[in-house]
Amino acid sequence: MTRKGFESLHQSRGESRTPSAQVIIAALDEEEGIGPTIGELNLTLGCPHVLVVDGRSKDRTVEIAESMGAEILLQDGHGKGNALAKAVRHVDDVDYVVLTDADYTYPADYINQMIRILEKNHCVGMVCGNRFGKRVDKEAMGSAFYFGNRLLSITHNALNGVRLEDPLTGLRVVRANILRDWEVKSKGFDVEVELNHHVERKGFDIVEIPISYRPRLGEKKLKVKHGISIIKRMMLEVTL
Repeated sequence: MTRKGFESLHQSRGESRTPSAQVIIAALDEEEGIGPTIGELNLTLGCPHVLVVDGRSKDRTVEIAESMGAEILLQDGHGKGNALAKAVRHVDDVDYVVLTDADYTYPADYINQMIRILEKNHCVGMVCGNRFGKRVDKEAMGSAFYFGNRLLSITHNALNGVRLEDPLTGLRVVRANILRDWEVKSKGFDVEVELNHHVERKGFDIVEIPISYRPRLGEKKLKVKHGISIIKRMMLEVTL
């Protein structure tokens, strides 16, 4: 496995070791976005090991991902949390795990910067892409979606000490050893909240960097009901 995208991280310091990473993507009926997503990751990271956990898609998601070199795992249950629960049992012997979405909304260009932060700061366990750190693309994030996320962010920060501007972002780079013993309880989109707390409980800091956010390719799956489950997860994590 080549990692050309990482070579520049250490060349400037005269080091021979280059950090290694694995990409995990949860997918369900994402035939429009999965190809561009993996293609951009391959260009940016030099063809890393991409693991796609598929929720038994009825379209060509699996076919396209396999044709681009991704490894496929089929979900046992349903939801993003359930997909990540299976994925963490298949984390490679790597330094970092990249978590991103299958709909091409998160540019891969930021990932090397995120890895550099982890390489230089051993107290940081996870770097997240903050969708609200730059001018918000109204086409990518409608007003209801924007204000819903802002409300959830305020709630997240009010309930616990993990203060993040974008706690629900789908683009993250995490130290692999943090994920290996993570026993995922969340079933759906509330998994990001659980991961925030898991990193904190491990004694690590979380850093955000501003990123751009593109219009998704394919049908949006996040609904109002998911916001309710996210708030429930926030409340549950506070009591643990």
